[in-house]
Amino acid sequence: MPIQVLETKFAEVKIFVPEVFEDGRGFFKETYSTQKYRALGLNDEFVQDSISYSLKNVIRGLHYDPRMSKLVQVLRGQAFDAIADVRLESPTYLQWQGFYLNDGNHHQLYVPAGFAHGYLALSDDVIFSYKHGALHDPAHERSVRWNDPTLAIAWPLESEPILSAKDRVAPLLL
Repeated sequence: MPIQVLETKFAEVKIFVPEVFEDGRGFFKETYSTQKYRALGLNDEFVQDSISYSLKNVIRGLHYDPRMSKLVQVLRGQAFDAIADVRLESPTYLQWQGFYLNDGNHHQLYVPAGFAHGYLALSDDVIFSYKHGALHDPAHERSVRWNDPTLAIAWPLESEPILSAKDRVAPLLL
């Protein structure tokens, strides 16, 4: 089966489900091919890859760089991934959507530039992969508080989240 593309509430945001070959040894999947993803309409040039490791109940985000798109996926574990449209001119400004990404569903979330992004680690350990459409540059990096009441993201928390010092003091949008 070829790569599947699933729609979201945002026209620009897509879920890609790569072809996975499983057998008694485990599985193999191609996580990205410029040619195949371009044929599906993803024309971004990804210039940096990053990986994060998180323990259960860690929230990373919400972060964004107005120049940077992302293609993200969970390589191990499960996460609740949240995105919010922070583009002032957008008809979906301040709307959010959440997605469950895990090593079993193999979903890859395309996050366009102008969307804040964060995730909550739901399993004991999560390995999270990012492809970035721009190089990381602290001068362009922005944050929004994870629990901003304007966004009112419904995080599936079981207890108080574990946050970085930076994320604890991230500003509110309004």
